[in-house]
Amino acid sequence: MPPTLASLVNHSALKLTVRAGEDHLDVPVRWAHVSELADPVPYMEGGELLLITALKLDAEDREAMRRYVRRLVGAGVVGLGFAVGVNYDETPEPLVEACAQEGLPLLEVPRRTPFLAISKAVSAAIAADQYRAVTAGFAAQRELTKQALGAGPEGVLGALAAQVDGWAALYDASGAVVAAAPEWAGRRAARLTAEVERLRERPAPASCVVGGPDHEDRVELHSLGTGRRPRAALAVGTAAALGTAERYAVHSAIALLTLTTERSRSLHAAEQRVGTAVLRMLLAGEPDHARAVAGDLYGALLDAPFRMIVAESASGPAGDHLGELAETVESAAARAGEAVLVVPEGERLVVLAADEGAAVAACTAYTAARETERARPERARPEQGRADEDGLVVGLSAPTGPTAASAAYKQAEQALSVARRRGRVFVEHEQLAAGSVLPLLADDAVKAFADGLLRALHEHDATGRGDLVASLRAWLSRHGQWDAAAADLGVHRHTLRYRMRRVEEILGRSLDDPDVRMELWLALKATAAE
Repeated sequence: MPPTLASLVNHSALKLTVRAGEDHLDVPVRWAHVSELADPVPYMEGGELLLITALKLDAEDREAMRRYVRRLVGAGVVGLGFAVGVNYDETPEPLVEACAQEGLPLLEVPRRTPFLAISKAVSAAIAADQYRAVTAGFAAQRELTKQALGAGPEGVLGALAAQVDGWAALYDASGAVVAAAPEWAGRRAARLTAEVERLRERPAPASCVVGGPDHEDRVELHSLGTGRRPRAALAVGTAAALGTAERYAVHSAIALLTLTTERSRSLHAAEQRVGTAVLRMLLAGEPDHARAVAGDLYGALLDAPFRMIVAESASGPAGDHLGELAETVESAAARAGEAVLVVPEGERLVVLAADEGAAVAACTAYTAARETERARPERARPEQGRADEDGLVVGLSAPTGPTAASAAYKQAEQALSVARRRGRVFVEHEQLAAGSVLPLLADDAVKAFADGLLRALHEHDATGRGDLVASLRAWLSRHGQWDAAAADLGVHRHTLRYRMRRVEEILGRSLDDPDVRMELWLALKATAAE
């Protein structure tokens, strides 16, 4: 530990005597400084033992001494050393009283003890403390390295917790706790998820301190990884601020865990290459070859119903959403012990995940959060039928198996296309089959077709010569039943027959053709939705 006033008083060669402030001798001393200035405060940094002979001070003036000592305490001076036998034969009482009143330790220095001896003692103690810290740091580094090679990240966390006399936890890319030491620390680490998420939003490397004197502990959070986005995070909780030796241990742990993370990223890249080959074989209709290549890595995924996820995002900063989505589904699958196949393809991401599994659930939750973010009032909402140009669009297929992977991919693409047109973040293919076709008519191309098809009828009605559009709608809604449609309109059936003949003449189409009736009905629905 660094030198304290108590250690200097107990130094047998210095012969120092405590005249005031006996209860504050355990304060660390950063340096010993000699100054005879009447006001040395501008030259103090805090933590010094100030040595004086009162050459320029009236040490017999009580008020002057109170002001002098009060300024020293305000500047962070931890002790005052007064040399007797130089300007004063003994320590002046006004100075003793002022130090006692302010709680500033006052050490009487005998004439035979030069100030230089005190400065050397402080310097030697500081150097010894730094040497001990460096030695302990190297020992901690060796132990942490040993644990990293033998037990992996869990061993590193256990050794680090012992070194700092606290706890340590490792978070994955999604902010979830991967491991903690001791075991009880997992609950404490889980309460810091929000802080870890904020740390991940900052460019790496980044760190922050959570908690303090009024909290149960002091926690340091450090991002891990060499890329622009952190791949993981480390939390270190202690009862007080870290010392030099503990700081060495933390920095060593950060380096080792970063190496582990980067090594895992290399393995992950290799797995992605295998996953890309498996996906291409599935889409090419070669499930047997795909299963052979997948082996133990993805084999279990192909033996059960799975879903296909296709996601797209704009290039630039918004493209980070694809990386976040990939990290989210991979982390969820890892925690659940599931296999998941993630294949990035430029501005597109393809995911093959177990049906009703954690990865699909994580994707749904992530896109729901993005949808909520997009819907906030302070953000400009995209126009209906247009995707957010800077956002994420995701389509999810129905459950399928290896032999129908190509069809599932098309389903996910169709769902993604609908999501883009509707300005949505996420659309599930099964929702399209269970819902109505009417929302699809909101497309601008459909509206343009409907306007063109019905324009002549609307122009005819505008002249006041009949109500052909309403008559056509009533006749189609009654499946061509003359009496029922005429009753809905409140006209004679012969009047309705005349109007339908006029519709055929104006459009140049026969209402006996089912395709014509279908097109006219959809056109009426599209224009009614405006």
